[in-house]
Amino acid sequence: MTIEKIATTPDWYAPYRISQAVRAGRFIHVSGQAGIDENGVTVSDDFLEQGRQAFANIRRVLAEAGAGLGDVVKVGIFVTDMAANLADIITLREEFLTEPYPADTLLQISSLAQPDWQIEIEVTALAP
Repeated sequence: MTIEKIATTPDWYAPYRISQAVRAGRFIHVSGQAGIDENGVTVSDDFLEQGRQAFANIRRVLAEAGAGLGDVVKVGIFVTDMAANLADIITLREEFLTEPYPADTLLQISSLAQPDWQIEIEVTALAP
């Protein structure tokens, strides 16, 4: 099986030696995306804005592979405060995902890679 790197320009993860995504066979595996802009700067301290930016980053990476959010089959959402943000997580799912909703894992963790990140989202999609 051939593994192909998928990246945007600029590639905000290149300095960290992480692929934004890889295509492996019929699947595109997108690395966890946080609420950062293309320069790696956190967009806001607001949870919903960080989540929207994370999904925008996912959409952009998937587009580089010729796919979209409608091709997503699995989502992993990592948050630092589940109790405070569960309603917003459901809002994000409604805004960016459609029926049939992808399989999903939602986890609360103690911290993410940067102290101001509140959410990180990874996805697996079917390649076109």
